[in-house]
Amino acid sequence: MIITKKHKYLAVLVCIFSITTAISQTWQKLETEYYPGKQDDITFVDEDTGWYVNGYGNIYHTEDAGKTWHKQLTQKGSFFRTIAFIDKNIGFAGTVGTDYFPNVTDTIPLYGTKDGGKTWKPIAYKGPYVKGLCAIDIVKEQYINHGKIDYKTYLFAVGRVGSPANIMISEDAGETWESRSMNANCKMLFDIKMLNKNTGFACAATSADIAKSNALILKTIDGGKTWKKVYQSNRLYETTWKASFPSEKVGYVTIQSYNPDPAVAQQRIAKTVDGGKTWEEINLVEDNRGREFGIGFITEKHGFVGTVNSGYETKDGGHTWQKIDLGMACNKIKIYRNHKGEVYGYAIGVSVFKF
Repeated sequence: MIITKKHKYLAVLVCIFSITTAISQTWQKLETEYYPGKQDDITFVDEDTGWYVNGYGNIYHTEDAGKTWHKQLTQKGSFFRTIAFIDKNIGFAGTVGTDYFPNVTDTIPLYGTKDGGKTWKPIAYKGPYVKGLCAIDIVKEQYINHGKIDYKTYLFAVGRVGSPANIMISEDAGETWESRSMNANCKMLFDIKMLNKNTGFACAATSADIAKSNALILKTIDGGKTWKKVYQSNRLYETTWKASFPSEKVGYVTIQSYNPDPAVAQQRIAKTVDGGKTWEEINLVEDNRGREFGIGFITEKHGFVGTVNSGYETKDGGHTWQKIDLGMACNKIKIYRNHKGEVYGYAIGVSVFKF
């Protein structure tokens, strides 16, 4: 095929249309069952099919893009903190564990399903005991399988808030799992984002005592076997929380401040433009009650952050922010693209939103 000026012009128009459409979209609140606090995670495998979890031990499922939700599981004593699905059938849900939140008795860190969430079973793993999990990330990489393109699926799960710090890894789409302690690198773990099966980042904290803690970002280049510190804040009462990488070079991490001094009002985000080698701090908002939670970017410039009281949007890479409605305590923001390259997203906190 010969590429003409007309083809190039049309390609540019399609690109501009896609970007303009994403910028003009807004977040819409979905009707969901009432929950009195922050709900922690939501996941979709396509525009229509998704799940979310909360601290009541509930797992909800939708097949119509969130218009209606069906409660698939209620498990008293479980605090579901994170959920991820490989496809419409195979998924995993992690719990925060005991001795942190009241009325939590479930000591099993990870459950799995092979029937789309109709039934869930505890996941066996080798390695040290995992107290709890806060995040799961999935990486699919192409390989040649008997002359055809196929995918290998890797899963990475980390936790927890309140310590101890552990990682669980599966290199066979969740059939087998191995755990490793990360207490030598950090004391709390909140999120993990893998760029590929080898390179990724973990959101962490230096101490289990928040009064002594600095926000911490760790990097691995060997699939989670070893970790290196790439960012540490110089203020106490801080942790990181969630990460978003719209590209392999540009990434953002929310920094949480628990400083009790009301005069300490500046909220900050860590940003990298060199693939996580170096990080700079950028300001979000000056509000001592604006503690940050979830973060999600569509492009290197356009993204969203959830805080205790509201959401914020930037279209210039974090130089400026505008307040938007993402509900209270928006903890997880998931940005996706369909087969046409069109953007859609879901976010969860006290409420559930669709983009």
